Amino acid sequence: MSEMQYNNLGKSGLQISRLSLGSWLTFGKQIGDDVAERLMDIAYENGINFFDNAEIYARGESERVMGRILKKKSWIRDSYIVSGKVFFGTGGQMPTQKGLSRKHIFEGCHQALERFQLDYLDLFLCHRPDKKTPIEETVWAMHQLFMQGKILYWGTSEWSAQEIMEAHMFAKQNHLIGPIVEQPEYNMFCRHKVEVEFSQVYKTVGLGTTIWSPLASGLLSGKYNEQFPTDTRLGIEGLEWLKDKNITAEKIESTKKLTELANEIGLSLPVMSIAWCLKNPNVSTVILGASKEAQLTENLKALAAQDKLTSDVLERIELILGNKPVHPAF
Repeated sequence: MSEMQYNNLGKSGLQISRLSLGSWLTFGKQIGDDVAERLMDIAYENGINFFDNAEIYARGESERVMGRILKKKSWIRDSYIVSGKVFFGTGGQMPTQKGLSRKHIFEGCHQALERFQLDYLDLFLCHRPDKKTPIEETVWAMHQLFMQGKILYWGTSEWSAQEIMEAHMFAKQNHLIGPIVEQPEYNMFCRHKVEVEFSQVYKTVGLGTTIWSPLASGLLSGKYNEQFPTDTRLGIEGLEWLKDKNITAEKIESTKKLTELANEIGLSLPVMSIAWCLKNPNVSTVILGASKEAQLTENLKALAAQDKLTSDVLERIELILGNKPVHPAF
């Protein structure tokens, strides 16, 4: 297995592993605590230092599971990075239990710290933009949590370039700490935001990216090539939207061709797909989601696989995908 690589998260000094481990749909839901612990062990032993989580994952249970595992381990706190996310709440129905108001940001942070059994969060992300709360209020709340030592860095997830820039402008005008990272979806079938929309943001304020769904919710694992398997996250009740978005005849056809190309260069399709994400210099870390040890062990091979994605192979991938985003002519 290739040695882990690290780089700065955006313009910050935070060194983050190029591959990381996420807990969405798995921790506290799809897998038992023993499997979750084994996955974190494998990740940590292979140099992964970033573990991604959020208040809404399994309605808080995902953070509790991760917190119990971290408590049990003897890993020194300065050797790993933990993220929380605030917006959706944990299922409470009152209007103050979600969103990006100062009230929910403060309470969401304190509740997450309790579930994690940690003194501070390394990263705290606004899980979606909140149209009902002024960006100024959100920036101030994050800055205050930073000043209190509850969070070390903050960022966004699924925000637009315009919203990120508004947050930066307000922070700069008022000498506040602005966001350093965005967590967007990015994979061979979902490219525009990371490759085009954010292209100026990387250059101006600097933007780290912790990308999610590198395998398009499992489509790029190749397991949907022939038929729909039973033991898959896209079969989970409530995730029909994810299934409808990713499982289309056109995408499956492309996936079959990508599988042939991966086999030709001696890689599995998931490894080639993750390596493809890593080849983008604006991707700080690729969040891996796994429900089995074998999946994670296999996906960790993507670091070494980057060398096999030569310019010729990347061109062939583009021909199969046929979805290269068009950059506006400035």
